Amino acid sequence: MAKPGRKSADSTNPPASAAATAAEAKRAAGIAGLLLPWYDRQHRRLPWRAPPGHKAMHPYRVWLSEIMLQQTTVAAVIPYFQRFTALWPDVEALARAPQEAVLAEWAGLGYYARARNLHACAQAVLRDHGGRFPETEAGLLGLPGIGAYTAAAIAAIAFGKPAAVLDGNVERVLSRVFDVQTPLPGSKPQLRALCQAATPQRRPGDYAQAMMDLGATLCAPNRPDCLLCPLSELCLARARGHAAELPRKAPKPERPHRHTVAFLLRRPDGALYFRRRPEKGLLGGMLEVPSTDWRDAAWKPAEAMRQAPMDAEWQMLRGEAEHVFTHFSLGIRAMLADIDARQAARLNGEWLQPGEAKVPTAIKKMLKLLR
Repeated sequence: MAKPGRKSADSTNPPASAAATAAEAKRAAGIAGLLLPWYDRQHRRLPWRAPPGHKAMHPYRVWLSEIMLQQTTVAAVIPYFQRFTALWPDVEALARAPQEAVLAEWAGLGYYARARNLHACAQAVLRDHGGRFPETEAGLLGLPGIGAYTAAAIAAIAFGKPAAVLDGNVERVLSRVFDVQTPLPGSKPQLRALCQAATPQRRPGDYAQAMMDLGATLCAPNRPDCLLCPLSELCLARARGHAAELPRKAPKPERPHRHTVAFLLRRPDGALYFRRRPEKGLLGGMLEVPSTDWRDAAWKPAEAMRQAPMDAEWQMLRGEAEHVFTHFSLGIRAMLADIDARQAARLNGEWLQPGEAKVPTAIKKMLKLLR
């Protein structure tokens, strides 16, 4: 449960594991004995967690939290988790909910393919498994939106299976304990082997959550608190004085920058025009305001208006917003047109007051240009 957002391996196929050396296996065997007593005292109290040493909460809550926590901070997830479980307290309730309602409640959490897969997974569990989540990694991997990391996490935390749970926090802890110098992602096979060697048969769910907590608190990026770390006596990088430098990462390519112009159509009552994006693709199925293509070159007003949803007296608004997606950033300008009720009736879509619309963060930034 990373802080900031957990980096999940579910979007890619897991690399094949190397084998831990005898020395690494010996060091790995000592981790749980030091870590679990620390977790018993210092664990984070989270609404989806059972206390240390207790049976996990219902697998539904474990699964829901794990999907939400991918690429997202714990602080951001908590209100969403509480709202989802209040609206849909079990997997059957979520499966029977309209997808549009699920997407609306997800708005602002980002990575919207997760929300569509979340709904599809709930339906698969109800349809194919009688409303009960499979207890094995293999069974969980057959469900929509569940990859290697999430399957291992659910198996360990919800069902007590000794599955190797490797997220961004655990990668950081293991890179430091074993002084792994190979940059990520090239070190993943070695880290997976170390994770498997360190995972205990006893209390594997608590162990997985303890590793996540350690990486989110003491063994944090840039400034690890080695004096308080329960693994300090095992940590090779601490002993060699360069824990803060790990894990090393291969250079990332420069993120492209794209441009768009949003079209804000306003009725006399102040409502704005929204439409739903196609199911597949970025922000699939979410509400949006119309906009131009998202392209590399900036838009001139005259050429942007060629993609406007209707002929109207468009005015370019002042200011520009920016939204950063995983693989590119988006510069946003906006144009406004006030139309009458007769013109508005020609459009197929939804008319909502700006504050009522449950839309992705990128669309919220478009709306803010109206102020």
